[in-house]
Amino acid sequence: MQLKQVIIAHKAGDSLSRRWAEICAQQLEDRGCRILMGPSGPKDNPYPVFLASAVAPIDLAIVLGGDGTVLTAARHLAAEGIPILAVNVGGNLGFLTESFESFKDSEQVWDRLLEDRYAVQRRMMLQAGLYEGNRSQIERVSDRFLALNEMCIKPASADRSITSILEMEIDGEVVDQYQGDGLIIATPTGSTGYTISANGPIVHDGMKAITVTPICPMSLSSRPIVLPPGSVVSVWALGDYELNTKLWMDSVLATAIWPGQRVDIQMADCDAKFIILRENYSYYQTLREKLQWAGARIQYTNNHRN
Repeated sequence: MQLKQVIIAHKAGDSLSRRWAEICAQQLEDRGCRILMGPSGPKDNPYPVFLASAVAPIDLAIVLGGDGTVLTAARHLAAEGIPILAVNVGGNLGFLTESFESFKDSEQVWDRLLEDRYAVQRRMMLQAGLYEGNRSQIERVSDRFLALNEMCIKPASADRSITSILEMEIDGEVVDQYQGDGLIIATPTGSTGYTISANGPIVHDGMKAITVTPICPMSLSSRPIVLPPGSVVSVWALGDYELNTKLWMDSVLATAIWPGQRVDIQMADCDAKFIILRENYSYYQTLREKLQWAGARIQYTNNHRN
């Protein structure tokens, strides 16, 4: 990998993340690298400026923060094909990040990148758009929205909890109508995020699949479903007379959904690319550690393994 121009995004409002961003910037500048650096957070989005001001191809994005900071980077950089080195600096759970301990010797990290001693993990993303009109005269009426974890369709109101009625089609065929708090359409990466909180399935992040999980449905027959990656999930908001239904991407508001509009969600035409530094990377170890499965607390001796 070349390190001629690099993005460094740090978690907004976190002093540790900012300090390490400055350390990394100095080290890379000493190696002749041009740095684009800035904070990333709910009120700070540096990526449009980064991409517009790049004078040459961007070789790498270093993202210092937690999973939320990484999700923002993936939404903006996946379509550009820019690999992401995500490090848990100031984050919490850290499902998507390298550990801070493995990054402390950052000079060694730059050597490994320059010598191509790393792996690249590609993760499936979702894309969504709003459409209106009948089948013969369909028209897209929104931008394309991207998500690494999930697209969520649910109402939002400042003063009350609203029950939504959503009709779902898969590849043009009506599957079900859901009455409840909303629907989560997720990638395998997102299956351990919002989806798992709604009792959805855990899907290995090396797969390509789409999961649909109802949020607190009012019918016991409304169950999660796992779909092939080529499926197109279409959702209509019904009975929304107060215009409360919204489309959310990775828990960030994408757009409002108006009566007569539907949301089409499908596998994106780009993947998020993550740099993996760990030589013994294990998806199952990540699950055990991050989800604190019983095996991490209750230990029995398995003599049959020997």
